Amino acid sequence: MLTLRKSDERGTTTAAGLSSRHAFSFGGYRDPEHDGFGPLRAINEDRIAGGGGFAPHDHRDMEVVTYVLDGVLGHRDSLGNDGVIRAGEIQRMSAGSGMKYTHFNASADAPVHLLHIWIAPSEDGITPSVEQMTIDPGALANRLSRIAAPEPRANELRLTQDVEIWAARLPADEEVVHPLEAGRRAWIQVLRGEVSVGPHRLVAGDAAGITDETTLSARAHVPSEILLFDMA
Repeated sequence: MLTLRKSDERGTTTAAGLSSRHAFSFGGYRDPEHDGFGPLRAINEDRIAGGGGFAPHDHRDMEVVTYVLDGVLGHRDSLGNDGVIRAGEIQRMSAGSGMKYTHFNASADAPVHLLHIWIAPSEDGITPSVEQMTIDPGALANRLSRIAAPEPRANELRLTQDVEIWAARLPADEEVVHPLEAGRRAWIQVLRGEVSVGPHRLVAGDAAGITDETTLSARAHVPSEILLFDMA
């Protein structure tokens, strides 16, 4: 079964210098029909104007994955980490027993475009940690490549949950096929371009949840970038 989540139907939050679109209920936005998907709790597409950002705030018992599409995002936390996440990089923050965190546009004038992804962990109260890596663009070319997992291989982030994150950058007319084991589900998020998933065409910002299927296929109609979440 495939359930569509169209970009223009997502929740919206706007503030000075910030625009966010929410795939699932988040903050003041509540939608009982889209209140997470398995352990996925949030997929927020954020655009932050130059000089803008979020005030320091507390996190606890959540895996927060940041995937930057364009620009440079600054981050600072109570563990002493202070740096930037650039386009083509990904960061995983395990908030665990609790930490304070802030993120902001590292540029005074150029915007930054990113996804914040929240995943409920399989274990509460773990020691907080942060991990970041650059994604090899060659690994994503024309195919799905795993970038995060509970038992990561080289060049993959570790997640405290039975979730795998896959990414692909596809030229026009390229198709990728991903097998789904029995009892698993998937969420596909289109970051750029236009792809077909089954009989449906999805454009940037669109997504689909897949359950009770053995495979998932996506064909690009124009150069496209996607994220795929494979989860129990």
